[in-house]
Amino acid sequence: MDAMLNLTEPLKRYFGFETFKGDQEAIIRNVLAGRDTFVLMPTGGGKSLCYQLPSLLMEGLSLIHISEPT
Repeated sequence: MDAMLNLTEPLKRYFGFETFKGDQEAIIRNVLAGRDTFVLMPTGGGKSLCYQLPSLLMEGLSLIHISEPT
């Protein structure tokens, strides 16, 4: 996927947000580049967007593993 892809437009179109929160954009670009990505964020940190937006932009199936503390 193009490293210079404008991610702000789909962010606004799909989620209604004007800007990314924290490191979301860098994380999403890493995912779109096809790199394995481990993300650790607090509750409310914006983790979901980091897998939802790439899933909307990429072709094929997305597999997400979410591990909850026990």
